[in-house]
Amino acid sequence: MKKYTFFIIAIIFSLTSCELEENPVTSVSKDAIFSSTDGLKTYSYSFYNIFPTGIDLHYLESSLVDYGATNSISDFVYLNAYSETSSSGWTWTGLRNINYFIANCTDNSISEDVRNNYIGIARFFRAYFYYDKVKKFGNVPWIDKPLDVNDEELYAASDSRELVMENVYKDLQFACDNITTTNDATGSLVTKWVAYALASRVSLFEGTYRKYHNLSLTTSADTWLKRAAESAEYIMINSGKSLYTADGTKKSYRDLFISNTPITSEILLAVCSSESLGIYHDANWKWTSATYGSRLNFIRPFINTYLQLDGTPYTKRSGWEKETFYKECQNRDYRLAQTIRTPGYTRKGIIALPDFAGYARLGYQPLKFCVDATDGDTKTLNTNALPLFRYAEVLLNYAEAKAELGTLTDENWAKTIGALRKRSGITGGISTKPTVVDEYLQKTYFSSVLDPVILEIRRERSIELALEGFRFDDLKRWHCGDLLKMSWYGMYIPELNTALDMDNNGTPDVIYYTSSQGLADAKAAIDWNTYSSTCATVSVSTDPSSSNLQVHEVEAGTPSAGYYLTWDTKNDSKRVWGNKQYLYPIPSLVMVKNPNIIQNPGWENGATNDGN
Repeated sequence: MKKYTFFIIAIIFSLTSCELEENPVTSVSKDAIFSSTDGLKTYSYSFYNIFPTGIDLHYLESSLVDYGATNSISDFVYLNAYSETSSSGWTWTGLRNINYFIANCTDNSISEDVRNNYIGIARFFRAYFYYDKVKKFGNVPWIDKPLDVNDEELYAASDSRELVMENVYKDLQFACDNITTTNDATGSLVTKWVAYALASRVSLFEGTYRKYHNLSLTTSADTWLKRAAESAEYIMINSGKSLYTADGTKKSYRDLFISNTPITSEILLAVCSSESLGIYHDANWKWTSATYGSRLNFIRPFINTYLQLDGTPYTKRSGWEKETFYKECQNRDYRLAQTIRTPGYTRKGIIALPDFAGYARLGYQPLKFCVDATDGDTKTLNTNALPLFRYAEVLLNYAEAKAELGTLTDENWAKTIGALRKRSGITGGISTKPTVVDEYLQKTYFSSVLDPVILEIRRERSIELALEGFRFDDLKRWHCGDLLKMSWYGMYIPELNTALDMDNNGTPDVIYYTSSQGLADAKAAIDWNTYSSTCATVSVSTDPSSSNLQVHEVEAGTPSAGYYLTWDTKNDSKRVWGNKQYLYPIPSLVMVKNPNIIQNPGWENGATNDGN
């Protein structure tokens, strides 16, 4: 359901409050709401305000990813820039709205099945709410009733992770068992399949988090992983959902993110916009502007993980380290060209290389949610639907859970990872599990992982779900937060102070110059009058301490070997990660109001993110 349609409903049910100190809902119109199916349906729409909106797009452009460089370092990983006074998110208004509904949905004039359907939807959202809280803060108070201003629970201590997450799973099981809607043509409503998808997502997170963080809790990591596999498998067998392939290997993946109407054969739930209602988001603006948004560019180590079409690693290719932009984009997984601008991409029939002089400081400019029309490049004008749950994620959840349990078969592989790779044009290794570790992937990203199957599943998840808001959570559950300290390296540049043909079409596209004389010489070497409007010029520095775009020699001391574009390397040492950062600090004001809440380990007494 589109979030904007809930505005009036949200006003009706909004509770003016502060943290857990919330005013009780009055009984005005209570009977009218809870004594009719239409009333229950209308109320349930208010729950959707928990979901991110299209205009926020924070889940698409988070700076807390290891695969991208942004215009600044997130405070959360910047040395001594984050503490309990910086933290936020300890809010509970949405929870009280849900609990009030559950407590009052008891009218026997409505059949039990109908009431349970809407209670199931409410419990889905309560699970979603608490999953988010536990990911961020760890132990939190479990509240399953609407609190009055004098209730002692307002000042209760946090409950254990075990208790909260077991209750989350119970909520999800109730939602899966009782939500009756299995088909929503709009792709914007919570259905039974969305409930099962969330159950698989939550269970995979919790299982792997417990495993890789060595949490010894009552419910084992394996139990959660089995839950993840079972929930995903139920969708795979019963939902009728499938990977969208109707537009071929070179376009189907991209279609999922630029269509105004969710492609519901694969997309289980999306945030929708509407031109007729004047509801837009700003994906184009954020992925094209040199000044608006985070200006996220992918970094070359991540681009290197895209396989070749025959299923072999790109880094097995002879001379890959010094391949130009055009060469490195050839014969690669077709999702690469559907995720970033690559040679051959056009907008309105015009060649559209990365905006080297503006947005694309490292060369790898995101394309995934950016529509080809250019009207929204300078304002909020996008109406393409933004997926929140996809069948592809379900397949990935299933494959990873089974692999972590050691029970993934070749048949399982073919139906999940193999199917995803087949859709993207890859022909090799799609029917059987891998048996050899990719040394580059292991060394660069997951040095402690020895199992080639788990390595390849992580590769696949990283690529398939890029920019969809999963990466930070994945790094946390895999205990790989250190990857957020990776240097920001971009594309290979064979020469400086020379006009370069980036798409191999015979015309110059960009000059990376180190001095005014170098730029003048480069212009003099070509017919500048002819190419001045199409050939970008970009100032770079060979000084790693420079605040400008930098270049780094591929082989130290041998400029003839070429360069990599780099960004903000002078601040590499200021990016920190410590074990305490797997949880956020509880905001300081919370403990002023409720002394029974205890600060998360490592963040006590005003501690900052110092890398410890």
